[in-house]
Amino acid sequence: MKKTVYLFTDGQVSRKDNTFVFQSATDKRFLPIEQIGEIYVFGEVDVTKKFLELASKNEILIHYFNYYGYYVGTFYPREHLNSGYMILKQAEAYMNEESRLGLANKFVMGAVENIERVLKYYERRKEGFPSLLLEQLGELKSQIMLQESVEALMAIEGNIRNLYYSAFDFIIGDPNFKFVERSRRPPKNELNTLISFGNSMVYTTVLSQIYRTHLDPRIGYLHATNFRSFSLNLDVAEIFKPIIVDRLIFNILNHKAITKNDFYEDSGGIIMKETGKKTFVSEFDKRLKTTIKLRGLGRSVSYRTLIRLELYKIQKHLMGEKEYKPFVASW
Repeated sequence: MKKTVYLFTDGQVSRKDNTFVFQSATDKRFLPIEQIGEIYVFGEVDVTKKFLELASKNEILIHYFNYYGYYVGTFYPREHLNSGYMILKQAEAYMNEESRLGLANKFVMGAVENIERVLKYYERRKEGFPSLLLEQLGELKSQIMLQESVEALMAIEGNIRNLYYSAFDFIIGDPNFKFVERSRRPPKNELNTLISFGNSMVYTTVLSQIYRTHLDPRIGYLHATNFRSFSLNLDVAEIFKPIIVDRLIFNILNHKAITKNDFYEDSGGIIMKETGKKTFVSEFDKRLKTTIKLRGLGRSVSYRTLIRLELYKIQKHLMGEKEYKPFVASW
């Protein structure tokens, strides 16, 4: 299995023959290029042109995050699985309002059902859980398929997210990590910083898996296809954020692996220190490698593979082979 390389310290990435070389003031790493699947850059890292040529040849994506931990972009090599047929099918589904809305509905429904799984898990385990939330969620969920436009659907999805986030304080139970309200760029408190960072990690993970399919990441359905670089990864990430990011945040905070000391205030927002980023990324990587048994498949797969399988299902839907049904956790 190929490795994901995470670079936190400042330095330079270069190549020596067919080897990845990372040089910093305190570290020097060598890794055969065929062992690398993708690279995450969090520090101030210079990358040589020769290495980019090698990365492109070996189909390695490089995801860049800035000083504040915000995702800024991806070195996306020329698509080796590029398919004109699939691009036409994606565009056809996008241009047809009914088809686009149908797919957008499925992404939202998958996200909401996974949100339900998370809430029901904590309802069983935490005394005094506000069960009214699940009733309200059910009412909003019943409206999803009734919406006549993607814009109206996104409004319902936003209401569901706000309702869901209102349970975070009860689930976490830590006065140092209060939700208050959703805030971005910059996040106004520590919990929002964790959510934004975790969501960015899922977006890039899905993007890396899209690259290994015939799908074009620029054509999304819930998130409009416009002048942004990528949209489809945002759509698919909605399904996995509750069961990967949110559960990971709850687990990290419950075990106090990240504390208030791992953050500082800057530029009107709350920024996570390198110590916090390293801890979160380490736990996130472990989560992606965790295997689960899928009903109907007869074998266990990692979360990373699960995302790839989800993309294959979307391909089959677009080709008219089998209607797409989003993954919903059974635990």
